[in-house]
Amino acid sequence: MLKIRLIPILLLKNGQLIRSEDFSIHQIIGDPIHEVQRFNEWKVDELIYLDITQGEYSFKRRTDHKIKGLETPLDILDEVSKTCFMPLTWGGRIRSFDDAAERFRRGADKITLNQALFETPELATQIARRYGAQAVVASIDVLRHANGSLEVFTNGKTTPTGKDPVEWAKTLESLGVGEILLQSIHCDGKGEGYDTDLISAISSAVKIPVIACGGVGTYDDYAKAINAGASAAAAANIWHFKELSDRNGKRAMQRAGLNIRM
Repeated sequence: MLKIRLIPILLLKNGQLIRSEDFSIHQIIGDPIHEVQRFNEWKVDELIYLDITQGEYSFKRRTDHKIKGLETPLDILDEVSKTCFMPLTWGGRIRSFDDAAERFRRGADKITLNQALFETPELATQIARRYGAQAVVASIDVLRHANGSLEVFTNGKTTPTGKDPVEWAKTLESLGVGEILLQSIHCDGKGEGYDTDLISAISSAVKIPVIACGGVGTYDDYAKAINAGASAAAAANIWHFKELSDRNGKRAMQRAGLNIRM
């Protein structure tokens, strides 16, 4: 039986590590290079970096001598991949096959696609044929409207697509993606738990693994995502504000009877 994964997500904006709330409030919290060293020590299952910069870059140069000279997110990927000893997924601004190939050359094990899947759906198929379906993760950002209806958004929270998330997930699976990163915009940064109804709907509609993200407030939330059908539980903010988040999170999942790698 495959073990359930617990995955930290690191968000980058203009070269800075940030925390996010509601996909619109962003707070600088740290350094994207040093963070990977901490996760290495914790022996996390996987690591996901998402560059969520919108529009033109205003890349922030750091004064720390250890990362001086990093001018682009790809420079960060170069540095991260040197010391990342777990599977590394990289997302953000991947619009073409060449963009994806560049990330793989620089050390990514997987790439995530979001907006590009609307612009060039066949891109997922092209990348999967070359690198394998397991290397292509489709990121789906979903907003639950006030009336309870669900809609896929792109460009952060700025562009509604009119797409139903369940039907979109089925389409992505047919294109050859190997995994879905499901993010609930309405839960982001709230600390009130995952949208388990959404997780259940997507997980039951596709055969590929679903990574649930958005809303973790306590370690007990992880098991709720898995019990709703997700193959992996992911989070961002909680990893930055609690020590030993990996150990304590996995212990909570183990207490819930889940098959987790300790």
